[in-house]
Amino acid sequence: MHKGFYALIVFSAGACYGVLSTFVKMAYAAGLTLTDVSGMQCLFGMLFLWLAALFTVKRRPSPFRILSLAAIGIPMALTTIFYYHSLETLSASMAVVFLFQSIWMGTAAESLIFRKLPGKKQLLSILFCLSGTFFAAGLAEEGTHFSLSSGMVWGILSALSYTVMMTASSLLRKGIPPALKGALMSTGDTVLTFILLPPLFLWDASSWPLLMPFGLILGIFGVALPPFLLAWGMPQVGPGLGTILAASELPVALLMALMVLGESVTPVQWIGILMIGAGMVVGNIKNGKGL
Repeated sequence: MHKGFYALIVFSAGACYGVLSTFVKMAYAAGLTLTDVSGMQCLFGMLFLWLAALFTVKRRPSPFRILSLAAIGIPMALTTIFYYHSLETLSASMAVVFLFQSIWMGTAAESLIFRKLPGKKQLLSILFCLSGTFFAAGLAEEGTHFSLSSGMVWGILSALSYTVMMTASSLLRKGIPPALKGALMSTGDTVLTFILLPPLFLWDASSWPLLMPFGLILGIFGVALPPFLLAWGMPQVGPGLGTILAASELPVALLMALMVLGESVTPVQWIGILMIGAGMVVGNIKNGKGL
């Protein structure tokens, strides 16, 4: 298939992540905890992916490849835990700013792994994305009225683990159906999450009416769809460009906050969103002929 198709797939994976901050904030406001939202998200996501794999997969990969794919669930779980930790103390827009440090981290990872310097268009794309992030997150209006906090540290850690996940996904060898790749990755995600955050909510039936709706939404958009889409598209586009494409998370996060939470988006923030969109376009233009 055309590379532009795979670019759209990775773009969609980022957009899925964009809806999470809104629903996590809603879950926290409803009284749920980090353990609740993280555990329900990975549990439902894993079930969805294994259901898809059972209907589409006919060949079993080797034990080594199974373990390799499950291992990618480790940075996947850490990204969720770190990011949701940051959302406990930071606004959704500020948390995304720190998560978006994965843009330059992804390019650095690609340069180190493949010993390949980023091209001019990729550097220009990163400049657009980072500058757009500065405006879209409202930092241009807030100025320097913030200090270093634990939430910011969690945000940086989420960016680092997200970069590891994206890089590892791009290095996956072809030949395994995306549904099975996602199922194995989500299994590793669930195992580590349950180790770090024991799922005590599983034995509290009274909390399930509140947990179920958020678990379904976060499971689909936070676990089920992204690894499936990343396993499909990342090997074709590479971690550097892939991380830039996944920057679709920020405008989607802002739009969700606008439509669902009723938050306002200022003209400066809209400028930032447009700059990020321009950065994605610049990064994907090939010899003036588009994707």
